[in-house]
Amino acid sequence: MIRAVIFDMDGLMLDTERTSGEFQRQASEERGIPYQDLKPLIMGRAVQEVRRIHLEHYGPDYPFEEIRARARELWDQYLLDHPVPVKPGLFPLLEYLDRQDIPAAVATSTARDSALKLLDKAGIAPYLTAMVFGDMVERSKPEPDIFLRAAELLGAPPRCCMVLEDSPNGIRAAHRAGMLPVMVPDLVQPDQELQKLLYRRLERLDQAINIIDEMEDS
Repeated sequence: MIRAVIFDMDGLMLDTERTSGEFQRQASEERGIPYQDLKPLIMGRAVQEVRRIHLEHYGPDYPFEEIRARARELWDQYLLDHPVPVKPGLFPLLEYLDRQDIPAAVATSTARDSALKLLDKAGIAPYLTAMVFGDMVERSKPEPDIFLRAAELLGAPPRCCMVLEDSPNGIRAAHRAGMLPVMVPDLVQPDQELQKLLYRRLERLDQAINIIDEMEDS
């Protein structure tokens, strides 16, 4: 029986991965650095791991902080004139959870300040009972720490938590946490190895309602 639902943010609640990748590309090319798409490697990881992966691929002189700051500046400029892009089915699912008194949390590797800005602007924050950010745990996904912390804040046993994720690292973290891993793919499709870890694969977030209803009826 599902007693809580834990959401990833980027690429799952918010359709931000493609846009952020374009801003990363622009920031790199402004510095004369050919862009490498490292999204499949860095999705779900905390900034320290993201920095390490970039330096491994670009070399030790890669200006990670400068490019990251420029990409964030481009995001902020974009959000002045555009709404935060939300994934299909998000609000029907959040409203369903609210009606059913099933608490929801976000567990994102994004740092608190950046994530809160997006969650507030998108109108998601009022639906969340708990929020766990990348700077609140020592180890990032694929380690289970961030999901276990969210379950603790929600007061729900891990085995009774459904995790909605779009990234392989997030699915591995949910599996290691002993939770129910449900994938809604975005940029990366699950391979055969990842398929073995999934409870279910969905096309839209609100399809999770059917899973919860099925469990209630069983």
